[in-house]
Amino acid sequence: MGCRDGRDVRAAYLQSRGMNAWEIYSYQHPGWPEPHPAVIVSHPDRVILKPEVTILLCSSKPATRPAKPHEVILDSSDGLDWPTVCKCDLLYTLPKSALIARRGTVTAERRRQIVATINRAMGWV
Repeated sequence: MGCRDGRDVRAAYLQSRGMNAWEIYSYQHPGWPEPHPAVIVSHPDRVILKPEVTILLCSSKPATRPAKPHEVILDSSDGLDWPTVCKCDLLYTLPKSALIARRGTVTAERRRQIVATINRAMGWV
């Protein structure tokens, strides 16, 4: 995982605060009235070894409409309290310390949907 001996990987994992790719945390942006779900989409090695991760932000309110072409709906199967719009057309890089309160983990099927939606939204495919 980028380190030469297993002890370095374990130490790096502990420093990563136990975070993993595809986990959902809360992110409270300064000036926002409430935290938003944030999906970690960084490569697993980055999550373990680096102080910053790349995330997608989701709506803090329940989804009341179908997803637009650049969005995916996450729900209770992903660990959220209600259906939530995840915006896949804008990637953010944040320090891991800005992410609080683990909320869940994105399911394997939704991971595929998110990757495909990011690729389409960015014009990469």
